[in-house]
Amino acid sequence: MNQFENFNISNFIIDSLNEDLILSPTPIQEKSIPLLLEGYDLIGQAQTGTGKTLAYSIPLIERIDKNSTNVNALILAPTRELSIQVANEILKLIKNEKRIKMALIYGGDSYEKQFKDLKKNPQIVIGTPGRIIDLMDKKKLKFNYINYLVFDEADVMLKMGFKEDINKILENMPKTRQTALFSATLPPFIKSISKEYMNDPKMVKIESKTLTIEAIDERIYYCKRDSKKDLLIRLLDFNQFQSIMIFCNTKSMVDELVLFLQKEGFKADGLHGDLKQGSRDRVMQSFRDNNLSILVATDVAARGIDIDGIECVINYDVPNENELYVHRIGRTARAGKSGYAFTISTSKSKGRIKDIEAYTKRKIVEDKIPTIKDINNTMEKKLYLSIIENIDKYKDTHEYDNLIYKLARMNNDPMPLLNSLIHMLDTNKRKYNEIDTITNNKNDKSKNNKSKKTEKRTVLLELNHGNDLHLRKNQIINYFHEEFKVHREHFGKIEIVDNKTFIEINKEAIPFIMKANGKKIQNKVLKIKEK
Repeated sequence: MNQFENFNISNFIIDSLNEDLILSPTPIQEKSIPLLLEGYDLIGQAQTGTGKTLAYSIPLIERIDKNSTNVNALILAPTRELSIQVANEILKLIKNEKRIKMALIYGGDSYEKQFKDLKKNPQIVIGTPGRIIDLMDKKKLKFNYINYLVFDEADVMLKMGFKEDINKILENMPKTRQTALFSATLPPFIKSISKEYMNDPKMVKIESKTLTIEAIDERIYYCKRDSKKDLLIRLLDFNQFQSIMIFCNTKSMVDELVLFLQKEGFKADGLHGDLKQGSRDRVMQSFRDNNLSILVATDVAARGIDIDGIECVINYDVPNENELYVHRIGRTARAGKSGYAFTISTSKSKGRIKDIEAYTKRKIVEDKIPTIKDINNTMEKKLYLSIIENIDKYKDTHEYDNLIYKLARMNNDPMPLLNSLIHMLDTNKRKYNEIDTITNNKNDKSKNNKSKKTEKRTVLLELNHGNDLHLRKNQIINYFHEEFKVHREHFGKIEIVDNKTFIEINKEAIPFIMKANGKKIQNKVLKIKEK
């Protein structure tokens, strides 16, 4: 018996669940579905992967008017990927009920296609806030008959800057609707939404005893900030993973790390919120097709991405929130497989690591940094296995017999010949820098003071235009960001005077910002120099 039958839901939903072998509800589904079926507003707090989509979509499908020609239900998700994921789940549930129609609305897709889908009179619309408001302003999407509103991953919407969009959507909703809000965390804005726009909502909170997966091997490596990239290279070469996700806290670091890894010969690309949809699709498809071995991403950009087979997750930056750590490492060890989660940390983040360990109720094992000898042994083993495999593969091939006999007659000692061939096969010619590790000697004040003196990471630049062109701070930032890929996180103080502008900028961004030297801003040649 399918345990979902206890909710007294329609047979077509039960049939769909049976076909997908979904026979028993998860805790969030067990607690949320009855309340939503009764018509209560609900706030659901649970982590990704707990079954939130079915928790709100089953009552939604059950309660909408299947004969209506108007939009009855609106589901808002922060990203295109999550919107598609939700849409696919709902399509599975309604496949046995032809009267129910659905439209998927998100930025980056053609307006014509979405207009066409809306003309089919769907009862359910799923989409991202920006495009939903866009179609609302164009009078292509009306909220008059909506009686079921869902916010999925509400906390992520806030992080992506959708606060004003959320308010605008709520202000245009019928007051008699039912509202369900699901979120991993409950920041103050969500609590204010519940007071102003929800009707005495019920609270459902799901906490796992252990938030991490037992099959994940969690390790942490400590080093100085300037050695993080060198440490990352050692971890990649030593472990030889084929599918890796690396997480950074900022968009600028994603771009910086992708360029660094590509320069080092790795098949890597990145995902962050500033990428256009076409670029996002291309990167994701390359990763799925194994044309990329490394995907570097921010947390927001990675939401809604569901890929099996990721061997290792690397936290290049320690996440700022405990929940983000769980979300990140949960992308490995799926479908019954094991996986690795590595975190690269500086001494500054040791407090954050303790917070994460308290939250997950697990100790992250501090591991030793692979030595050059360790890496060479790994490479040698890999080369050995490759040669053995090819011996079996070509043992009956005689294509190069004459060349082999000719080489064999040159010397009775085979070692010079074998050494020459192996050197030709060995493609790892990388030189490894020394890793500046963290010292635990608190008495070594001179060394600590020295490192503090050399810690300055910003440079002051002078531009030859300012108030003469009526430049504004945000205009300058946008110019360098859009034209030369200098991210907002790199900018410090900006002072605009009569015919000059002084910009404080991170050292990492200097090569990018200097590309603007000799270019034009507002049809005037730009000159940049360090102060």
